[in-house]
Amino acid sequence: MLWCMATIHRRPDTLAVGVLLATAGGFLDAYTFVRHKVFANLQSGNVLLFCVEATARHWHRAVLLLIPIAAFSAGVLLVEVLGLPRLERLLRRPLRLVLTLQIAALAAVAALPGNAPEQVTTVTVSFVAALQFSTFTTLRDAPYTTLAESGNLHKALVAAHQWATAGQPAAARRAGRYALVVGAFVAGAVIGAVLTRLVGAPAVGAAAGLLAAVLVLLIRETRRLRRRGPGA
Repeated sequence: MLWCMATIHRRPDTLAVGVLLATAGGFLDAYTFVRHKVFANLQSGNVLLFCVEATARHWHRAVLLLIPIAAFSAGVLLVEVLGLPRLERLLRRPLRLVLTLQIAALAAVAALPGNAPEQVTTVTVSFVAALQFSTFTTLRDAPYTTLAESGNLHKALVAAHQWATAGQPAAARRAGRYALVVGAFVAGAVIGAVLTRLVGAPAVGAAAGLLAAVLVLLIRETRRLRRRGPGA
């Protein structure tokens, strides 16, 4: 499928894009956990914490944990709506719109005062995470996620085993790509934790910068393929 014609749901990511997104994903998870003890990316942690608080009858804290879960759900549904053929034809480049929305939202969080309500940050970051999770799903020709690394680690180990036992060169390359994405997530989490402790709320601007770099890469790739012509 052509890069310039791929829809918001079926656009393969280059390794550079995958690494940048995974770095941003690790950064955002560390950012919200260091600041608010809430997970912003995939919502398994928040669902678990909700169950723990609810069974302890800490109703106020339990309800607060539903807020990022609802924000994540809204982000997923927004991507589904933007993926409708009628809207994709109208917007022409919905992926760029989604990335721009993510960058603007994180920049707004970075500009918030230090005493801003916790819910403003967690809702925004969870919404951004949902947009990223729903739009970036394929690394070259294989599924992946930039927000949680269990699946990527599993795929890396399976591919490495296939290479070691069957000598498949494609498996070796696939294992290397997954390993780089996992490493990028870890690096992003470390940087996010350190920078958040040092800087506080404005630290999330670094994640916005990473997503801006992704947007630049996508625009450059589209222009490059357009210059090469319809058969690119």
